[in-house]
Amino acid sequence: MPEPLVDFRVDPAAYRHWDVAIDAPVATVTLGVDPHGGLRDDYELKLNSYDLSVDVELHDIAQRLRFEHPEVHAVVVTGGLDRVFCAGANIQMLAGASHHHKVNFCKFTNETRNAIDDAQAQSGQAWIAAINGTAAGGGYELALACEEIILVDDRSSAVSLPEVPLLGVLPGTGGLTRVVDKRHVRRDLADVFATRAEGVKGQQAVDWRLVDAVAPPSRFAELVAERARALAARSDRPTTAPAVILGPLSRSVDEAGIHYEHLDVQVDREARTAAFVLTGPGQPAPATAGEAVAQGDQFWPLALCRELDDAILHLRFNETELGTWTFRTTGDAERVQSYDALLASSPDHWFLREVRSFWARTLKRIDVSARTLLALIEPGSCFVGSLAELALAADRSYMLDGTWEGEDVDTTGAATMLLNEANGGWYPMPNGLSRLATRFWGRPQELEAARSQQGKELLASDALQLGLVTFAPDDLDWEDEVRLAVEERASFSPDALTGLEASCRFPGPETMETKIFARLSAWQNWIFQRPNAVGPEGALQRYGTGARPAFDRRRV
Repeated sequence: MPEPLVDFRVDPAAYRHWDVAIDAPVATVTLGVDPHGGLRDDYELKLNSYDLSVDVELHDIAQRLRFEHPEVHAVVVTGGLDRVFCAGANIQMLAGASHHHKVNFCKFTNETRNAIDDAQAQSGQAWIAAINGTAAGGGYELALACEEIILVDDRSSAVSLPEVPLLGVLPGTGGLTRVVDKRHVRRDLADVFATRAEGVKGQQAVDWRLVDAVAPPSRFAELVAERARALAARSDRPTTAPAVILGPLSRSVDEAGIHYEHLDVQVDREARTAAFVLTGPGQPAPATAGEAVAQGDQFWPLALCRELDDAILHLRFNETELGTWTFRTTGDAERVQSYDALLASSPDHWFLREVRSFWARTLKRIDVSARTLLALIEPGSCFVGSLAELALAADRSYMLDGTWEGEDVDTTGAATMLLNEANGGWYPMPNGLSRLATRFWGRPQELEAARSQQGKELLASDALQLGLVTFAPDDLDWEDEVRLAVEERASFSPDALTGLEASCRFPGPETMETKIFARLSAWQNWIFQRPNAVGPEGALQRYGTGARPAFDRRRV
């Protein structure tokens, strides 16, 4: 059965799977999955198992808690069924899903878990998993994203990652990496844990560092409340501040592309491209952080980021054959600079911090997208600071040298690029480095030369000499060079390009994030196509039938 069109715009009043209760400074997020509320109608979401529809709502909740509830300093996530926290990804959904949907599903779920990590690291909003029953597979991986995990000690509730023994696949949302890298579980115990289908419960789960504490049912709620209050007390979020409501995202989709107020994405299915055009602000930045808050979700950096995030997700799931994304900008460079200056002026203000963090997460979403990324820097562009990150994120960048033939240089102006403080580390890549530092990894003199040009308008010849762009053709060669790059990309194997791009984008140190996404791209991409998992006698197909899977026993 083909997957339906996925829409990532969510109305909280229409949540089917989650309940959110606010008792400041603590919010309680309860998972009570509607068994009939999945994306497709050929499976039921039993035992709080989930599909993409459940995680789309969780992603929305995490965003809204950060922007709409500055008074929330701690979040408790728990299960709404008796003795069930979450049974993980729905197996029937995985068994019937296309390969690209399974991989994109795992990637999006990872990004949602990473956003919970980020809320704790960047926003002062701690998450606590109150595991009130079974937490298996992706259910335990949700708990792993939290700062603390408390497990009810009722002699039956356990945590487990049963994918290897039961399904012939791996924990798809970073579970193995988080166990050893984040919770520092000893690797031999992690090996035992990941091959023990029944999982680990009680004090042994504490001893192995799989959870932080256990409590009997009579004391469980009290302990969770105590820990939530203690973690909330550490937060620097305001106790009283105006909420920034994230209103409905205005968007239209047609054969030509996806259209928003500040972003337009034109699609060319014959060329297999999606052309992003991001529009700069119509007015200079407000003078203060308070005035920015008053603009709410119409504050230009927030409005544009919401649109860009939505477009990326829409294209990932719904336009899988558009293998090349091009990025252009248009608008007043000085106005873009004024917004970056405002974001720099009050880095600890809760709202401006959230906007910067949102941009960081969205740019990371671009980094890990399995698409060729090309930046096209032309006259009238505003690749400045935060928007210049798109050029630095690209696999290749083309900057027009001079102006278009026949145009007046005094009125049109040549293409320019400008770096500022935003490019120095506001938006780290998954490897923990800025895109500038990643670009010049192992080349410290070139990195310092680029940094020394912050605040200067750079012409194509300057940017090329500094190594900030790949090519700088003039107007006679521009159209042919861009066209040939797009056509060449379309002629290559998409699988080979995914491997090439992922291998080149993240030089430098490895982090928990790069491990998760690299292993997802390599291992899950491969394992999800192997007959041992998805063949007619594979583990995903035979799960729940009573018949054991038939494995090809060769190790290669």
